[in-house]
Amino acid sequence: MSFGLFLEKNISFLLFQFFLSFFIFFIFILLEISLVFAILIVFFIFLFTFLYLYCVYYVKKKKALEIIRECNDLEEKYYISEIIHKDDSIDGYPYYYALKEACKAMNDKIGDIEKSERDYQEYIESFAHEIKTPIAAISLYAENKKDESLKYEIRKIEEYVEQVLYYARSDVTEKDYFVKKIKINELIHPLILKNKDILLKRHIIINVHDLDVYVYTDEKWVSFMISQVLNNAIKYLDKDKKMIEIYSEIKDNQVVLMILDNGCGIRSSDAPRVFDKGFTGSNRKKEYATGIGLYLVKKLSEKLDITVSIDSKYQEYTKVSFVFPKSKMHEEIQKY
Repeated sequence: MSFGLFLEKNISFLLFQFFLSFFIFFIFILLEISLVFAILIVFFIFLFTFLYLYCVYYVKKKKALEIIRECNDLEEKYYISEIIHKDDSIDGYPYYYALKEACKAMNDKIGDIEKSERDYQEYIESFAHEIKTPIAAISLYAENKKDESLKYEIRKIEEYVEQVLYYARSDVTEKDYFVKKIKINELIHPLILKNKDILLKRHIIINVHDLDVYVYTDEKWVSFMISQVLNNAIKYLDKDKKMIEIYSEIKDNQVVLMILDNGCGIRSSDAPRVFDKGFTGSNRKKEYATGIGLYLVKKLSEKLDITVSIDSKYQEYTKVSFVFPKSKMHEEIQKY
């Protein structure tokens, strides 16, 4: 707030001082006191009034800037009422009280929401684990009956259940995160074996090479991310000769894992949105797409400090790259 605006806010006080000065000047004239002396008295009244208002403005501005600075430094803004100083003045206390009550209500509401989210997350995780038992039973039945169509549907159910589980945990990866040294091919080969039936059924050629490199990451979370990309590659292969190539390179002291397929590709207009939640694209079969897989890949990659990018040409190929950084922490672990 500028000083001019501050004066506008105190216009009633200025008007009072003006009429008071005029009254004093009028009394001096009636008492036949020197005109010069009367003018000087009125001048000093106005001067001290403006000096007083400027001092008040300076103090309030300094206090306001201090509150703004504290608020900007505060990560969780709704705790601002806990750090600002109590103002007992008749002007400031009502605002302080209102802010205190509003923040208390907000904190209570946030606490209720966080508790509700924890309960919901625990339920989803419990559901995802419990449902694995009947899925396993149905899968065994389908295996015994050699029912390929049923096995395929069971596989889709397992994928969706896995997505639900990791979606529920995606905001708390730090509570279930364990970094260790692992070879890339130890991440890839189990996923290929897991998908061997659909790979054989669709006659997909898998070209795996140059995976004999190590990264430092969480095996479980990264395996899920890679499986989402691999599942997408399998789903959207539409050529007569279907191929998926999985390989790694060392670039700028970083390990880059690449998954390349010769499927339908991604339209250039869709490329900026492929990681958006719920986005299924304009050229994808809607019964296949959920818009959750790549969203989770991107979300988890940011939490695990892994860079994920997609390069694609429509009707030709799609290449997904995972860049694993080699940080100082990784170097220290490697020494041991």
